[in-house]
Amino acid sequence: MKNNKKLHMKILFLTYYFEPDLCAGSFRNTSLFKEVTKMIQSDDKVDVITTQPNRYDSYQVTAKKVENIGENLKIYRIKIPNHKSGFLGQIKSFKEFYFEAIKISKKGNYDLVYASSSRLFTAFLGARIAQKNKAKLYLDIRDIFRETIMDIFKNSVIKFGLNIFLKPIEHYTFSRANHINLVSKGFESYFKKFDKSTFSFFTNGIDDVFLNQNIVNSSKEKEKKTILYAGNIGEGQGLDIVLPLAAKALEGKFDFIVIGDGGAKHKLLEEIRINEVTNVKMLNPMNRDLLIAEYHKADFLFLHLNKQKAFERVLPSKLFEYGTFNKPIIAGVGGYAAEFVKENMLNTILFNPGDYQGLVKKLNQYEYRKLKRDDFEAKFSRQKINEKMADSLISLIK
Repeated sequence: MKNNKKLHMKILFLTYYFEPDLCAGSFRNTSLFKEVTKMIQSDDKVDVITTQPNRYDSYQVTAKKVENIGENLKIYRIKIPNHKSGFLGQIKSFKEFYFEAIKISKKGNYDLVYASSSRLFTAFLGARIAQKNKAKLYLDIRDIFRETIMDIFKNSVIKFGLNIFLKPIEHYTFSRANHINLVSKGFESYFKKFDKSTFSFFTNGIDDVFLNQNIVNSSKEKEKKTILYAGNIGEGQGLDIVLPLAAKALEGKFDFIVIGDGGAKHKLLEEIRINEVTNVKMLNPMNRDLLIAEYHKADFLFLHLNKQKAFERVLPSKLFEYGTFNKPIIAGVGGYAAEFVKENMLNTILFNPGDYQGLVKKLNQYEYRKLKRDDFEAKFSRQKINEKMADSLISLIK
């Protein structure tokens, strides 16, 4: 009788960001990798191809170029040029990642390629490597890059050229996939046309470092309450269109703290300068232990998505961090993210993206309270989500 069971399998784990980098993509993929390694057999092998930490210029940390974990796990980290999150800089950096990853993967003989991607091209790279290896392809999609780019450049002649360039890349990539995971249910309608794949909707989740924290309660009432934003400062967040004007209107009542870096930080700083805002404090990115301490000190936790139509599909990963604190959350989001907040998160102040006057009005009317979100934590534990996602990944080649 013929035995169809593979003696061993080899998996490629492809992600632009990985531990010890500081960003949602790194946290998501590092934790999923650890879960996958629990499920493989002793003669299975997993290679990770990623970059040296590069998410923020203001947070520098190094890691081994090649790291062996036992006999069957290996992490390759590719050094890429500094890019300061600019558009052309990112293209140059990804080009380096692309060609180095192709070289590393040449003798891989992979059975399965997993690629996690927010900007399409890591997914495209995964599709190319999967095709060369005749391997199954599992894509984890964290953003709809082509739609976002078309929205950002909608009033520019650049849009036409970008669309001609990106459309066939997108079609090739997603048509090649055996399975596509979408981190937001809001992406579903966009991907219906790629009907050769199976789909799942494993969202971002809450890491144990947030679930196991001790709640810190301040013993004294503050004269001015603090509103904290922590994360990327990019075009997608659009902080420059709302935060300086809101802060100016709330001077004397609230202080804002912004922790992070990114390609649109200069816009935020310029708006703060132009409007002569005095109640915004800027801090560089920091590791999670220090960040958690800042969360505990703050009175409100703030996030915002830009006004573009494409962002109505997005579900910000930051919500899963913020939701573990007993602080009120201020969320300038629309579309699916707004629906998610209403359905799953208590004690929130929702306002329309870019509507600083709406934010100011709601904040002035809000009666301050703290509230633990136990149901939210139980539902969106990263551990539980990763167990299911890792199982769906491994099952693709069983």
